Amino acid sequence: MNNSYTSIEICAGAGGQALGLHQAGFKHKLLIEIDKPACKTLELNNDKLKLGWEKIQEGCVEEFARNESHNYKGTDLVAGGVPCPPFSKAGKQLGKDDERDLFPAALEIVEKVNPKAVLIENVAGLLEPKFEAYRAEINFNLNQLGYSTFWKLHNACDFGVPQLRPRVTLVALKPEFAKFFSWPTEIIKPPTVGEALYDLMASNGWEGADEWKLKANKIAPTLVGGSKKHGGPDLGPSRARKAWKELHVNGCLIGNEPPEKGFTGYKDKVEYQGMPLITVRMAARIQGFPDWWEFYGKKTPAYRQVGNAFPPPVAKSIGSAIFEALNKASCQKVA
Repeated sequence: MNNSYTSIEICAGAGGQALGLHQAGFKHKLLIEIDKPACKTLELNNDKLKLGWEKIQEGCVEEFARNESHNYKGTDLVAGGVPCPPFSKAGKQLGKDDERDLFPAALEIVEKVNPKAVLIENVAGLLEPKFEAYRAEINFNLNQLGYSTFWKLHNACDFGVPQLRPRVTLVALKPEFAKFFSWPTEIIKPPTVGEALYDLMASNGWEGADEWKLKANKIAPTLVGGSKKHGGPDLGPSRARKAWKELHVNGCLIGNEPPEKGFTGYKDKVEYQGMPLITVRMAARIQGFPDWWEFYGKKTPAYRQVGNAFPPPVAKSIGSAIFEALNKASCQKVA
């Protein structure tokens, strides 16, 4: 049995997938991310928690694919969450015609690294019929490189995360490992938003926390992080805000602190009377991050990192399934 496999991750963001894979047993040789605050978040937690991640690199994935990826040949896992806009309903769904499509770079990295396994996640839109030919092309390219492919739509709420967050996951493994792979099957019931955030909502003495907990009696809608051009310190467009309002949350802003004693609402938002804001830390819980995971930067860049993250519990569960497949193959080889 091997208790350690190595990995590199592209588009690492604030570390949601990286943390989950770390918890599943993978040892990161490299995390690459283009956003400076997100890189600072990765560095901050790596140093503070002594995670042992060998290198955190701020830079362009396409340049890394062309010029550096060959240096990591033989790494066991290539993972990442390539940009969502090419496939997201919130964008124009241009697919391969979108300049932000990094699947070609990811495939180039896989070709040069030749890992045992690949894990790529993206938005649910990638499974729509309009992208059937695109998925077939990805499958063909990976098959040509010697991989068997698996696609599945996962909802984060099935992994105990208190939001829906549907995400498509692509796993590719060399045949000797693929025959041992199966998707996680355990369903973990998530807490409601009220149950997940009650202690934080009550932490500054707000008398309405108990009543609020009862009203916030469902899981959250999918968090929306947005981009530097689109997205700020709020919980998303009008549809998302309406869903949050049904949970008795004011989604128009991200709060700096939990509501204080005597809080009754915000004067400029009468329709949200008595409804608190959620903070970055609360959003991180909704995303499945542990409270000890810190986010670098002011409120807007910090929330953007949280909202765009892959929930760590989902990454841990899928990563563990990949880890198990690699181990079973190793055990068979020894036997």
